Amino acid sequence: MHSRHKSRWLYGCRLTLSALALGQFTAGPVLADEGRHLGEHESRTPIKHVIVIIGENRSFDHVFATYVPNRSGESVMNLLSQGIVKLDGNKNAVPGPNFEKAHQLAATDTGLNDAFLLSPPKQSFPKDQLPAPLVGGPKVSYIPNQCGSSPITTCEASLALAQQSESGLPSEYYQYLLTGGTGQTSKTADQRISNVSALPAGPFQLTNGDTMPYDAYAASPVHRFYQMWQQLNCSHSAASRDNPSGCNGNLFAWVEVTVGAGANGAAQPANFSTEYSTTATTTGEGSTALGFYNVQKGDVPYFTSLVQKYAMSDNFHQSVNGGTGANHIMFGHADMIHFTDASGIAVPPPNGVQVFGGTPDAGVVNEIENPNPAKGTNNWYIQDGYGAGGNGGFPPPYSANPVSGGGSYTNCSDPSQPGVKPIRDYLAGLRINPNCEPGHYYLMNNYNPGYFGNGKNAYTDTNPANTPFTIPPSSTRSIGDSLNDRHISWKYYGDQWNNYVDDPYQINWGVAGPTADEYCNICNPFQYDRSIMSHPDQVAAHIHDSVDLYSDISQHTLPAVSIVKPSGFTDGHPNSSKLNLFEGFAKKIVDQVEASDYAKDTAIFITFDEGGGYFDSGYVQPLDFFGDGPRIPLIVVSPRVKQGHISHSYADHVSIIKFIERNWRLEPITNRSRDNYPNPVVVPNNPYVPVNSPALSDLFDFFDFDDGGHGNSDH
Repeated sequence: MHSRHKSRWLYGCRLTLSALALGQFTAGPVLADEGRHLGEHESRTPIKHVIVIIGENRSFDHVFATYVPNRSGESVMNLLSQGIVKLDGNKNAVPGPNFEKAHQLAATDTGLNDAFLLSPPKQSFPKDQLPAPLVGGPKVSYIPNQCGSSPITTCEASLALAQQSESGLPSEYYQYLLTGGTGQTSKTADQRISNVSALPAGPFQLTNGDTMPYDAYAASPVHRFYQMWQQLNCSHSAASRDNPSGCNGNLFAWVEVTVGAGANGAAQPANFSTEYSTTATTTGEGSTALGFYNVQKGDVPYFTSLVQKYAMSDNFHQSVNGGTGANHIMFGHADMIHFTDASGIAVPPPNGVQVFGGTPDAGVVNEIENPNPAKGTNNWYIQDGYGAGGNGGFPPPYSANPVSGGGSYTNCSDPSQPGVKPIRDYLAGLRINPNCEPGHYYLMNNYNPGYFGNGKNAYTDTNPANTPFTIPPSSTRSIGDSLNDRHISWKYYGDQWNNYVDDPYQINWGVAGPTADEYCNICNPFQYDRSIMSHPDQVAAHIHDSVDLYSDISQHTLPAVSIVKPSGFTDGHPNSSKLNLFEGFAKKIVDQVEASDYAKDTAIFITFDEGGGYFDSGYVQPLDFFGDGPRIPLIVVSPRVKQGHISHSYADHVSIIKFIERNWRLEPITNRSRDNYPNPVVVPNNPYVPVNSPALSDLFDFFDFDDGGHGNSDH
């Protein structure tokens, strides 16, 4: 997703027949009522309600690097358990005996035949040290100080303004909207981090309890599609039995300091640092991606308490390499969406043409990705970015610069297209279908959805306050369509939706107070869809503000399926939010459910849209051209889960869709969507790697239902 310092628009091996014949693998028992005909609205398990809460941009190791299970017989794969880090006498995490497993390297991609390289030739950083992680976030707070020169942390008027701006926090959490400022200049070495300019080339503990407490704003790493593929450093030559994909994550820091979040076709700056020095600041990130929290020192307290009381996965993944929009789209559709004309026919997007003619932001856009390195550079992508210039919601007199760039679409069916062949060749070696329809240009990064909250077509709107970096309305089916077909109730609750409906250009983005509009339009998967947004009755029935969630719980009108998204204040996104604020947002919902009659029959899934570009050491299973990406946290809150359990079954966002489908007897969304994949089958000594790849869990292994079934069967 976006940072406030950018435009708000930025935002295997195969199972053998002989193994099957020998009966070496099992998918687990079937629930007793699996074949029984159920009523149209009846769930097949004691779970009658599902609530999915989606935060922003944190990888599994970034959050739970040092977690130790509190239940006998449970294990976890993280930096600590693998010996990548160890704890010193004060429980601080320092490099461990296996630090080399996460060793970060520099690389050279000056363009063999001017081509993007998935796994370029590598070498050590100078002195084998990380480029310094840089500053990101507000100096003080995003809530303005209402008390003049007095400290904002003691300003009751500012606290009142914070409470007016955001409805999604327990009372004791509002103070954190006023704290955690950096006190430094952005894009300089972050002096709050211990040993900031001499960090060994691998993961480092972000917090230190002194200058960098848990309650601190920090920078946001790059998390775009081709960048993330490159960061994973996937190669057949590195494949092994335990890591058949050959991805090892050695290039997170290098990608950050060579290309970062893209430059919309702009030339590389003349003063660009090419030596990867510890003061490299040109992309504004440094080695931010390698930082992690330490739960052994008290970081992430609420989520840690939930994991100990309920259950989590250490093998749950972001479903697309890239950022917020793409991952929410995959979550809602189990597939990616593509550019179409007004008739819904797949056509190429605007590229090298002028848009918004006659408006102050008229300009030439190039919306097709080109991650090949520009001539004379090392990995500076030719065309990649969110789209530059434009008004992006600013009111008259519309003084912004003309729009340009915006590379975010890829025709992955065509190997001659920039960046496509290396990924297709890699997948072919694993016998994985890219799942790319001919002539379809898929959206790989963050573009605005095809509709405003008021139901108007956002793609055809040429108001100077609008952005041309908008995908046309989509006809790809979603889980919402599947639920509608079976008359199963559902709602998407977007924090600050009510303010957004009357503020389509989000002029009130970042404006504190009752009219605050930090609603995330790219996070709502249904806001892209004709089947929902072009029908006012569908919008009224299914798209709501999070204030309605609290009301629905208290009034006992909760739908069967609820999807909940925080605002930009509380979603936990680095730079623009903090992880403790997302903890508070989730806590308010969990506490309310647990205090209600819903506690006995509800499963709450707490997760993130993606890892935010943070390093993770877990196995990554290639499923198609779009991903998977690194691991992200998934916590499951329900009295039906196995207490303290850590699931190792391979899963991603679509696994939540598979759970919903199985629980309410729905068919896969389409014949090409990922929810058609079987549940993982594994060998006893490696529970993380499916031998029947591509495979995705339906999450039934978390639960211990009355009949004892663990529910690992396929659809």
